[in-house]
Amino acid sequence: MKYFIKAFFIVVILITSSLLKTETLAKNTNFKYSQEDISNYFSGIVSLNQNYTTTGFKYLNKVQSLRNTHSNFNIQFIRSLILLEKFDQAFAFSKSVWREDEPFFDIDLLLGLESFVKKDYINAEKYFKRLNAFSKYNLFFDDFFGNLLTSWIEASKNNQEGSFKFLNEIPERYIHLKNIQKAFLHCYFDTSKTEVAFEDLISSEKNDFSRYNFFLANFFVHKNENTAAEILLENSVNAYNSNLLLKQSLNFIKVGKTKKIKKLFNCKDPADVIAEIFYVTANLYSSQKDHQLSNYYLKISLFLNSQFVPNKTLLAENFYYKKKYEISKDIYNSIRSIGSVYSWYASKSIAMILTETEGKEYSTSVLKSEINLLPNLDFEKYYEIANFYRDNEYYKESINYYSLALKNIESNHHLIPKILDRRGTSYERIGDWEKAEMDLKESIKISPDQPHVLNYLAYSWIEKEINIDQALKMLKRANTLKKNDGYIIDSLGWAYYKNQNYIDAEKFLQEAVEIMPLDPIINDHYADTLWMLKKNIQARYVWNYILSLDNAEQELKDNINKKLIFGIKNL
Repeated sequence: MKYFIKAFFIVVILITSSLLKTETLAKNTNFKYSQEDISNYFSGIVSLNQNYTTTGFKYLNKVQSLRNTHSNFNIQFIRSLILLEKFDQAFAFSKSVWREDEPFFDIDLLLGLESFVKKDYINAEKYFKRLNAFSKYNLFFDDFFGNLLTSWIEASKNNQEGSFKFLNEIPERYIHLKNIQKAFLHCYFDTSKTEVAFEDLISSEKNDFSRYNFFLANFFVHKNENTAAEILLENSVNAYNSNLLLKQSLNFIKVGKTKKIKKLFNCKDPADVIAEIFYVTANLYSSQKDHQLSNYYLKISLFLNSQFVPNKTLLAENFYYKKKYEISKDIYNSIRSIGSVYSWYASKSIAMILTETEGKEYSTSVLKSEINLLPNLDFEKYYEIANFYRDNEYYKESINYYSLALKNIESNHHLIPKILDRRGTSYERIGDWEKAEMDLKESIKISPDQPHVLNYLAYSWIEKEINIDQALKMLKRANTLKKNDGYIIDSLGWAYYKNQNYIDAEKFLQEAVEIMPLDPIINDHYADTLWMLKKNIQARYVWNYILSLDNAEQELKDNINKKLIFGIKNL
């Protein structure tokens, strides 16, 4: 609370001083900002930062007198308009503050997009080229958007050579984004390199470009090569089972609804392609937890291609992470109309929201009602239902659904080891160790290179003080398979401890603590090891540190208080 109050006043001071500084630089030096202006501006900024967009817009709308003197106001006001999907107002406002001698990224971007949509390529190019001039003030956009968008102007004018020329001027640090756009340019011009360009993307081992299986399948569908599209989607769904867009597209093809795939995207429409790059940008900001800026670019993407409704899932996720549950729930409900895959995903996501707002008992009852309405249940749905129950600590129910999933799955399916692992951990949570051990061992037998399954089974053995030597071997293997994993390194150190090899135990447990300094259990293991090495002062220091951690459970704290008095051997 103290931190919040301190931060609050810092923001007030910064905003006030910024306004006063702007006043001294304004052309009209007689202009004065009233206390009400400062209050409205500040309230608008705070509201936007807290994702109260409508409220933020109302406050900022009252101080439009700042438009010619305060650039940060222009940014925030424009973004509030876009977030509220008031695009016509955003375009009009951008025109009113545009200056020939002052490149402004957001303003030039919006005016360029407006001109582009209207096929006014002369003005669009003028605005887009200015994006490069302003790029030095942007961490991410350096010479990227200006060249990219100009390349699509050239493509729209049927200038194939010019379009690739501008694309190639994008710096090499954006190589992956360039390759995405290169594939789309080949698709737009229907060159013989289209399939190869997409396949090069999809086959990347360093990056997940699974989404672009959809765009290649979409290309096939537009050329009436539905069989090729179906084969591609079947293979990609097997490889990327959690990708909703691929699963829904495969479902569309199987039920003969290829028009729905065509409706989502067309590489012959430059606006659709540009919309995709803004979606990628929105994903980038979402991964950095800047959900407001993510929504800003996502709204631009949906403005350019309103038919790509599946992209709204990112919007719903962003609002969920900002705890705007009602807005998130409304968006999830809106994507049900896409198809059965998205409808079921919406049901699970809404149930997750209800867990936060109404409690897990209510959310599970709602999801159970949804399950009863499903026309047919396959192994995937059984598996996903089981995961939901497991995540909400209904372990017996999860075991039932994991068992149904295993009963209905193909004998050689790649998900079998994962289902066995999750059923095994659920058995362990209800105290049925015999069945838990059986499932975990079977999972490893089918797929030996699962570091977290190896860790779970080995650590369970260590806690039960059985199979210590075998557990140690498994943990060494897990540590080789997955480097720098705090939990695995902790388990390895704890295995050495149980084997009374305290020197090696200290080495690994110290490393685990460095990776996960706030984990009470790992710190306790480390302190125990220090004590056994007669480093009693250090051990007591770590134990006292654990007592200060908010996430340390009371049972652990009680044990630590005993250790502080009696040590370990005397307990």
